[in-house]
Amino acid sequence: MYQYSRAIYRSIKDLIDPYAARSVQLGYRRDILSACEQTMERLSSDPHYFATPEKALFEDIRRYFPITSQAQVAWAVTAGVRAAVTFVDDQIESGAFDGGQPRCRATTRKGKACQRTPLPEREYCPSHQHLERAASKVAA
Repeated sequence: MYQYSRAIYRSIKDLIDPYAARSVQLGYRRDILSACEQTMERLSSDPHYFATPEKALFEDIRRYFPITSQAQVAWAVTAGVRAAVTFVDDQIESGAFDGGQPRCRATTRKGKACQRTPLPEREYCPSHQHLERAASKVAA
């Protein structure tokens, strides 16, 4: 996650308010880097309950940038956070975040990923095992 927070920071650090004093700009840079790291830390520790990390990060750092560069900052933050979210989702699916336990590949009625552990040597949990049988019939 360190790489994602640093990538976001590097892409926006030169857009900081150019009219602020040099010492103030350094303080802004520290605050922005800290906000990026905190967002990535929260995303990695609590991915299911962090609904809009890109919005939260942008709201935290937008005050350090002039209005003319805020669209560019918002784009960079959104792109960086989405890449991190994709990485976290892949890690969750493979079981890396839950002590090596993979997750069921099915989705719930609400469109969210099933949180149950699949059956041994299978890709689906007991509630969704019918999907595995249906997929094998289609493949055959």
